[in-house]
Amino acid sequence: MAADGGRRQFWRRGAARLPGSIQQVYGAQHPPFDPTSVHSIQVGAPAAGGTNGGRGQREGGLMGSGFGAGVGAIVTGDRGSAGSGSNRPRKATSFQEFAKDTSDAWDLDVSEDELLALATRSLASDVVMATANEVLQKHRGGSGSSGRGKTDKYSEARASSFAYLEQEEDADCKLPSGDWRLVKSRSEAQIGSGSKCASLPRQQSLTLPSVNPPAPMPHRHLLPLVARFADQNTSGAPSWGRDAARLSRFHDLLTSPNMDLDELRKCSWSGIPKAVRPITWRLLSGYLPANMERREPTLHHKRQEYFAFVDQYYGSRNDDHHQDTYRQIHIDIPRTNPLIPLFQQPAVQEIFERILFIWAIRHPASGYVQGINDLVTPFFVVFLSEHAEEDVESYDVSLLPAEVNRGIEADSYWCMSKLLDGIQDNYTFAQPGVQRKVNALGELVSRIDEAVHSHIERHEVEYLQFAFRWMNNLLMRELPLRCTIRLWDTYQAEPEGFSQFHLYVCAAFLTHWRKEILSEKDFQGLMLLLQNLPTMHWGNEEVSLLLAEAYRLKFMFADAPNHYRR
Repeated sequence: MAADGGRRQFWRRGAARLPGSIQQVYGAQHPPFDPTSVHSIQVGAPAAGGTNGGRGQREGGLMGSGFGAGVGAIVTGDRGSAGSGSNRPRKATSFQEFAKDTSDAWDLDVSEDELLALATRSLASDVVMATANEVLQKHRGGSGSSGRGKTDKYSEARASSFAYLEQEEDADCKLPSGDWRLVKSRSEAQIGSGSKCASLPRQQSLTLPSVNPPAPMPHRHLLPLVARFADQNTSGAPSWGRDAARLSRFHDLLTSPNMDLDELRKCSWSGIPKAVRPITWRLLSGYLPANMERREPTLHHKRQEYFAFVDQYYGSRNDDHHQDTYRQIHIDIPRTNPLIPLFQQPAVQEIFERILFIWAIRHPASGYVQGINDLVTPFFVVFLSEHAEEDVESYDVSLLPAEVNRGIEADSYWCMSKLLDGIQDNYTFAQPGVQRKVNALGELVSRIDEAVHSHIERHEVEYLQFAFRWMNNLLMRELPLRCTIRLWDTYQAEPEGFSQFHLYVCAAFLTHWRKEILSEKDFQGLMLLLQNLPTMHWGNEEVSLLLAEAYRLKFMFADAPNHYRR
């Protein structure tokens, strides 16, 4: 008996916190849904608020005043007291009584077939519209049931929200003046650009604002992968004033009968204006001569020579001794910059296949190695921009005349060949050039930032595990293509830029992430960071700072090998 008395005392003490009676929950939109309430709904006559206990509360609350009040209820005391005048729930005197009073919360005495039928039954449209209008009127007018209490402020907030949404719908679904999104590809910016109710404005209108309309987001331009391309800083604003003076200087150099190549390199080190980048890259790579009269004949001759190689070698791509090379090229081409639609066009992929296959056949010491496919893309994009509109990322090359496409293909081949002539030991057997540069990177970092070097070694991360790709692909997998184009402006202006200066750029790139590297406390986190560095937002400013730091390191260490020694 003492034990029974103790149990009764327990249920008396905890009754206020047990499921059974009704308590207000601020912020709820409606009471729990009861499928059986569908039976009581008649066309044009929504059920009234429940006053007959627990089940009546749920049935009436679904479509009556309880729903419009904007505040729901949950069962936590005696369900029969919900409609009584007393605000205080009657406590259960025993567990058996408690169980009896609350058994209908889960047991609806309805078979599974009936529940399925109820779930699939749709309400009449006029009932739905009448109820929705009633809810909106209550939200706008701030009226509701007497049980709202403290929830008046929530109803007022919702009323303001609905009014703001109606004003937004009347605004013709216009986008704000500045698009603050950061997209991976310029093609993504085309989504939702329609004149009325496009996808992006619709998503904005579905987001409930605060009581006061939100302040406009800061103006931020899109940064496409192939920037408009490398002539933008992080904020996306082109520096037209400075570029106008630099463009004039480039024009004077390029139109001189015998161009001063050293002066052209000095001007190109800090970046080349987009308008003159194609001709400047051809000159800096050694593809075209400095003498202006000889440029056009040389260009014509080299293009003819390339397509003579195509006629001679490309037909043998399916021969037994070339089949493996062509197969690997064919596999790697679709993986080249998969986020940029330009490189997924079949015509562009065929151009890349011919360029890489001809180069591999003519350079048997190395042949084709994975990573060389990436080195074609900057040249192709730059030479295409000479003929295409600004949106190079998604430009359809089939719109260009065949002769123009042939010229872009030949120029890309010869410029890539000039680049690889200086770093071919990166791609010969065992890739000794890459391994030598990776080891030099470790030594250099140990001298310029001992903390970073020790942290990497302490977590047993080898430089070869992350820096191999930096050397093999010239940081093209770590930087957006727009940044690579800007980086290559300096590489081509710098003596031995791809073979020597790249080492100091990698050292500056690694130490740039010093804070993030030191914050990682295990091998896995460190490797994930170093293989996925967050550079998608980078622009001209970040690349210029990186190059300035790399030049400082080169000035300190390039001609002073004793600085490596401790």
